Amino acid sequence: MPKFDILTFPDPRLRKKARPVEQVDASIGRLVDDLLETMYAAPGVGLAATQVNVPLRVLVIDISEERDNPVCLINPTIVSSAGAEQMEEGCLSVPGFFEMVTRSERIRVEALDRNGDPLSLDADGLLAVCIQHEIDHLDGKLFVDHISALKRQRIRRKLEKEQRHPAPVVQQRRDVI
Repeated sequence: MPKFDILTFPDPRLRKKARPVEQVDASIGRLVDDLLETMYAAPGVGLAATQVNVPLRVLVIDISEERDNPVCLINPTIVSSAGAEQMEEGCLSVPGFFEMVTRSERIRVEALDRNGDPLSLDADGLLAVCIQHEIDHLDGKLFVDHISALKRQRIRRKLEKEQRHPAPVVQQRRDVI
């Protein structure tokens, strides 16, 4: 059973900006493990701590087919980016909706790993999109902020209605960030 419940749009807690992790210690290691457990159970390919109401700059990603290659980024910062590409995105905090979003094609991110050691990571494709998507969460942004206001309102109304009158969930296999 996953450790955390995932907040869903339009919950205002998703708009809070995360604060930096001051010290990477055992509690951060437990948070990373709990985020991974929650992400895998959802199922998703990325999860930011803010999505589970933990306002710390911590995110996890695993885009591997086998679900055995997790990436943990603590206090991530994108230091360079290049190109642009459109990719269909979904989000565990915006369940059931997928929209085309334009993001940088290639990025370099600097962060701390789960042990507190500095790392620099060059990413492209799905990994670059996931990192940008999750850093947006840490900054209080959602992928719906990258689409038209009309589409965003439509999604908001539908999710608010579903929250008032929940329907059974039928899960299809799609990568959800």
